[in-house]
Amino acid sequence: MAKPPKTATPFLTDVQTLRERAKKSLDDGAVMPSYQGDVQQTIDLLQTVVATELVCVLRYQMHAIAAEGIDSKSVAEEFQEHADSEREHMLMAANRIDQLGGVPNFNPKGLASRAATEYGEGGDLVQMLKENLIAERLVIEHYQELIRFFDDKDPTTRIMLEHILAEEEDHASDMHDLLVAHEGTPFLQ
Repeated sequence: MAKPPKTATPFLTDVQTLRERAKKSLDDGAVMPSYQGDVQQTIDLLQTVVATELVCVLRYQMHAIAAEGIDSKSVAEEFQEHADSEREHMLMAANRIDQLGGVPNFNPKGLASRAATEYGEGGDLVQMLKENLIAERLVIEHYQELIRFFDDKDPTTRIMLEHILAEEEDHASDMHDLLVAHEGTPFLQ
């Protein structure tokens, strides 16, 4: 006589339990008891993302305005496009901080020290391209580390950062291509 099949423990929480949990702790907003991260640590890390993206917005915007030379119009347009994109990234991180019950830090005081990247010095088009490529490469590595950190503890933040990372990689590629076009040789080997 065959044994009846073992019934596995369901991996999903029953709906009644979910309903009861949803009615508790309404002050926690979107943060549920099932959240596996440390909310304050996540907010602190996202404050760095906000500051980093804000510095990138300012640098790209300054470069879009200051770009001069024979090819400056097309490069300035690229810088402006990237400034707009970085602004969207900053807003995504700020909104995530708000969802977690925090307040995004837009205070200009200490902005440079909170950011993972640097504002830069500007200069000619080649120097601007190099500054932006370095900044993009820095944030790519920083966001890769954050994505690994959040993993399954906070999938919403991880997915947001994965989206931002993909765009930062595209920005780095754009800056590299423009740099090669202006210098004639790859900056990075």
